[in-house]
Amino acid sequence: MKIMFVSLGCDKNLVDTENMLGILKNKGYEFTDDEYSADIIVVNTCCFIGDAKEESINTLIEMGQRKKDAKCKILIAAGCLAHRYKDELIKEIPEVDAFIGTTSFDKIAEAIESVCAKKNINFIDDDNRLPQVKDKRVISTPGYFEYLKIAEGCDKRCTYCIIPYVRGSFRSYPVEYLVEQAKHLVENGASELILVAQETTLYGVDLYGKKSLPMLLHELSKIEGLKWIRILYCYPEEIDDELIQAIKNEPKVCHYLDLPIQSGSDNILKRMGRRTSRQDIIDIVNKLRTEIPDIALRTTLITGFPGETKEDFETTYNFVDELEFDRLGVFTYSMEEGTPAAEFEDQVPEEIKASRRDEIMELQQEISIEKSQAMIGKELEVLIEGYIPDDDTYVGRSYKDAPNVDGLVFVSCDYELISGSIVKVKITDATEYDLLAEIMD
Repeated sequence: MKIMFVSLGCDKNLVDTENMLGILKNKGYEFTDDEYSADIIVVNTCCFIGDAKEESINTLIEMGQRKKDAKCKILIAAGCLAHRYKDELIKEIPEVDAFIGTTSFDKIAEAIESVCAKKNINFIDDDNRLPQVKDKRVISTPGYFEYLKIAEGCDKRCTYCIIPYVRGSFRSYPVEYLVEQAKHLVENGASELILVAQETTLYGVDLYGKKSLPMLLHELSKIEGLKWIRILYCYPEEIDDELIQAIKNEPKVCHYLDLPIQSGSDNILKRMGRRTSRQDIIDIVNKLRTEIPDIALRTTLITGFPGETKEDFETTYNFVDELEFDRLGVFTYSMEEGTPAAEFEDQVPEEIKASRRDEIMELQQEISIEKSQAMIGKELEVLIEGYIPDDDTYVGRSYKDAPNVDGLVFVSCDYELISGSIVKVKITDATEYDLLAEIMD
């Protein structure tokens, strides 16, 4: 039987999808990218914000049509939407044969077998279960990077976020399990590992009694063949001196951090339930830049949070202008039922949310152009990921660039470069996010 997977949402969801693929590969299933030739279709859904929820629902409806006009006999909904809205989906999308929750992805084979046996058992386990899959993941990313999910769930409980309701409390994977997974990924071609979780900075507190991300970085750095380690989703208030020194001194750890700060207004930060103030964020950013002068910092913001006034927005705007993050993305506030913020008064109209998002992104565009232009003439190491024949150019990423969200480096070279290798280049030109470079002899 041929199976097709559709993985929606975040990189953490992608890890779950690859684990399901690994389980089914060991069971002898075949895979296909063609929805019309698939006997089984699995949609790993997301419901983090409204747009993601809508995409997941529309995808399930579309794949449900394949049971009428193609070979599909079984449709399975997995992931966050399936976990949280199973009862509603059973009523609204009857084409779905089984549901697998966020903590049950390791039961994908059982779910398929149950449908084949006409049992249609749903697997929605306790929010705090933590599957540890022994089967080797099937790598699905097109480049020479892979995500390593080091923890699951979150204890922060920000007032706007549904993560604790669909992925449970914070819990870490043991370091031995992660090192074993990492070695497999590197053996299968990954040059870069990207550490992800709802919050990476608290890794290990539940298992080892203290923040243990520095220890994990040291262990992963010992893996032969691994070239880069990148860290995403670091909450500013949890970044301590030990972590800064590990990033600074471990050669394989990229001088790059993703710091989701959400706002620059103390009033909004408090309403969000965040545990930092504007000054706290300024202090940690300044400390990181002092200790690691070449560090690239990415952040995300939310505009139009309930109660955000014009003054709050201007404070955030000025905050972005002052700190000049290397990379920055903005989401408009999405009301999620069941969260405290959904009940807040003073909800902001959609057009104002969007207008404020656009203003900040225009400002960030100016900042990004200046930072890119400042790179001209500098030397940089680039991870080569492919070749564009029409342009006779190689494409890669620098340590400043996480895949799919940041920029690219286009490298001119008179001889063949090996994908997955790291080469030294000199920057010759720049656009807003992308750099042009020539190989260094």
